[in-house]
Amino acid sequence: MAEKTTARGGGVWAAADLLTPMAIRVAATLRLADHIVAGTRTTEALAEAVRADRDVLGRLLDHLVSAGVLSSAGTAAYDVTDMGRYLCDGEPEGMRSVLDIEGAIGHAELSLVHLLHTVRTGEPAFQQQYGLAFWEDLSANDERAESFDAQMGARLAVHAPAVAGGYPWGRLRHLVDVGGGDGSMLITILRAHPDLRGTVVDLPGPVRRAGKAIAAAGFEHRADAVPGSFFDELPAGADGYLLSSILHNWNDEAAARIMRRCAEAASTTGSVFVVDYFNDQRQTEGDLRMLCYFGGRQHTPEQLGELAGSVGLEIVSIVPAGRMSIVELQASR
Repeated sequence: MAEKTTARGGGVWAAADLLTPMAIRVAATLRLADHIVAGTRTTEALAEAVRADRDVLGRLLDHLVSAGVLSSAGTAAYDVTDMGRYLCDGEPEGMRSVLDIEGAIGHAELSLVHLLHTVRTGEPAFQQQYGLAFWEDLSANDERAESFDAQMGARLAVHAPAVAGGYPWGRLRHLVDVGGGDGSMLITILRAHPDLRGTVVDLPGPVRRAGKAIAAAGFEHRADAVPGSFFDELPAGADGYLLSSILHNWNDEAAARIMRRCAEAASTTGSVFVVDYFNDQRQTEGDLRMLCYFGGRQHTPEQLGELAGSVGLEIVSIVPAGRMSIVELQASR
């Protein structure tokens, strides 16, 4: 009888492996899958296309075959597997740009090697890796800033239809999307609720893109985009203030300041809406990433309730919206 074999360390080695994840991220950064699908399939041709060392690239390609990302197609030639196709630009989940080491999120992921520092000190790993905070890095690097805005816009666009249909937004007269980026979420909500008006508030760069998107959607008569920071005074008097995937990017002190600004603008008659991942299972991966990138937190409903209470708000409802949830908060009674 053949001896039964088990994974090394009972599977711990595979779970802790850093090499294969980095090999896949390098493949994403070099756009190897796109080149191969386009017909550049040999080591020599790929090395020329991506300006890489031929010998080392060949060794990387062979490991990607072992990892199931590529398949061998004869002598020093490669095809893309079903899994590897997710590394092509244009795939619905946008994994290539997420894994791209030179993009905003892939760049931030490299800081996870300093998780020990974060655990010991509570400080973000990003600052330990790069010497400045995540948001300072984006301010100093236009390409990474554009990458971040594009990735967040694409992610929100995926979730926006469920959010638009998950709450009766049409009951409101005016919704302000606070930190609304390029307007993807607000435009989807407006499209589903024709009597609603909307405003995007964000920094000047995203606001310019939101204004163009609003115009392209034909909603200039129902929506606008105004520059501003969610740490400053917000346009007052709207029925709703939306924070979509915002609070988890900040530590508790900053998140409370953001919510306080929304509460001030909403006063006693409006609502504050928080859209994020809230379910029965702790979002442990997301929580640690937010901590390492920003010093942030992926809140549970209970933690959000405590944060809201500190600024005079209370949760009045939580409704599912696809993978996300819409939490409505109002002034405490």
